[in-house]
Amino acid sequence: MFGWKGKVLRVDLSRGRITTEELTDEMVTKYLGGRGLGIYYLGREMNPRGDPLSPENILVMATGPLTGTNAAAGSRYMITTKSPLTGALTASNSGGSLPTELKRAGFDAVIFTGRSPEPVYLWINDGRSELRPATHLWGKTVPKTNDRLLSETDPNAKIACIGPGGERLVLFASVMNEKHRAAGRSGVGAVMGSKNLKALAVRGTEEIRLHDDKRFMAFHTSLLRQFKAAAKQNPPALREYGTAYGVAVMNSFGIFPTKNFQQGTFDRWESINGEVLKKNYLVGRKACFACPIGCGRQTKVDVPGFQGEGEGPEYETIYALGGGCMVDNLAAITKSNYLCNELGIDTITMGQTIACAMELVDRGYLSEKEVGRPLKWGDGQAQVALVEMTGYRKDFGDVLAGGSYRLAERYGHPELAMVAKKQEFAGYDPRGEQGMGLAYATSPIGGSHMRGDPAYFEIFGTHTKIDPLEWRGKAALVKKAQDLSCVIDSAGLCIFFAARFLVEPNLEMKPEGIKEYLNAATGADFTVDELNRIGERIFNAERMFLVRAGFSRKEDVLPPRMTREPLPDGPAKGYVCHLEEMLEEYYPSRGWTPEGIPARETLKALELD
Repeated sequence: MFGWKGKVLRVDLSRGRITTEELTDEMVTKYLGGRGLGIYYLGREMNPRGDPLSPENILVMATGPLTGTNAAAGSRYMITTKSPLTGALTASNSGGSLPTELKRAGFDAVIFTGRSPEPVYLWINDGRSELRPATHLWGKTVPKTNDRLLSETDPNAKIACIGPGGERLVLFASVMNEKHRAAGRSGVGAVMGSKNLKALAVRGTEEIRLHDDKRFMAFHTSLLRQFKAAAKQNPPALREYGTAYGVAVMNSFGIFPTKNFQQGTFDRWESINGEVLKKNYLVGRKACFACPIGCGRQTKVDVPGFQGEGEGPEYETIYALGGGCMVDNLAAITKSNYLCNELGIDTITMGQTIACAMELVDRGYLSEKEVGRPLKWGDGQAQVALVEMTGYRKDFGDVLAGGSYRLAERYGHPELAMVAKKQEFAGYDPRGEQGMGLAYATSPIGGSHMRGDPAYFEIFGTHTKIDPLEWRGKAALVKKAQDLSCVIDSAGLCIFFAARFLVEPNLEMKPEGIKEYLNAATGADFTVDELNRIGERIFNAERMFLVRAGFSRKEDVLPPRMTREPLPDGPAKGYVCHLEEMLEEYYPSRGWTPEGIPARETLKALELD
């Protein structure tokens, strides 16, 4: 094979057995890799109604055919498993250099099954692999685990590991690679913890063979030339401020989630935006493998009580730990971000769970005695303390470790959890961005913007500007965005670059875009229509996993705050999310029944019957 390595490593943790399997042409031409391979294996081998934290759950780490090929921002991999947070599937995405290292070590994917009797880690070194004891690593933070494994394996290896959060089965624990890159959503780290799997260490030096090197490099060079010309004319905010530039943008649209989504604007947003991060805490930029943008932020905080250094915070972190909790102290937010990365827990769910706790206290449903300390809106010190308590499941942190839905349900008010399928929203209020509301509700992993991001056309106007307050006609656009995200995630590309330079204004792939990269790399001769069909196939395969797990239209919902309580402030004041009206358009556009189940004819057409 070209582009692909053609091999999958299967690790039976229960038996301590490692085997190698071949990828077939049919598998890769139908599912590409990454996210597609993840649902292919999960759909075939995992009982959708099984316990996510039991040995029967499987965990798939999969790269794409463009991962590690020098394709612009071809740096991603996906971790697919059944989520302990939502009970649905999850497909968490991460970048950095580990995905490239895994590919160059000779494997497109690693599948973990069973549960090890004792803590272990997997060491892969240019095609050779072994399970090693990890009892001495259990309890260590992400940075300490990373450094210890580099000394035990190879100083040039790349590490993906869990921290104390994953070990203690925090339901939104992350898998962290290279200390600061997070596969963050839905509890993939808890699944690793349940398997007594502490880490994956990889060293790879093999060449990734391309079908047509000259064709690949000709297109790649032309694309980078376009990028540089565009950057010279209009310097990308992602490079200048990282994703934190989104604070100003979302607040200006009135969709910056504030006070647990009670408001759409934060009157102190200027104290936590990208400019302040750059001015006060930025040490340098950092890019994932082969990325021309470099949106990563290396930062350091010297403010007493919040000292630390690392990467971030990203926009989503600032919204959740900042505006969501009404914390206007960027030093406190950044310290909480560092702790989340060190302990291996998702910053979005962590921030929104604390915001939910603050509202429960504010309304008198939860006492500060039960919390164990005062908890008021805007208290950055309390936030930092609660993050650490949650990562170690200490005291009230043991309650927060279940996420905001379980917290709010415990105290009798589940409607105060801003979730879809029990997963917390990203940093966009769907009352002021209608398409995002539909994307949250129908996302296969629950509240997420990254499984098809309408913000590109509703907010940023990347290709075509669509009124974010208009709900009519959004169903077709959201479907396109979701299917396109399946292709991008499965190819191994980062959406930040792909959505800007490889996609047409109508959300179709440019004829010479992703298709040209894939065909030059693999020789598969995909057409644009075939790639669109692959995206649709993957999304429907994910939906069928949910259907078999018991999900239907009744789970495609948003909290009543989103559909019944108009925004009280900002440009979107007076609006609610018209979810039900959009679903009436969305299901037919997908070929699903009114109950949200893919019709038999749809499955047959997609070769999923």
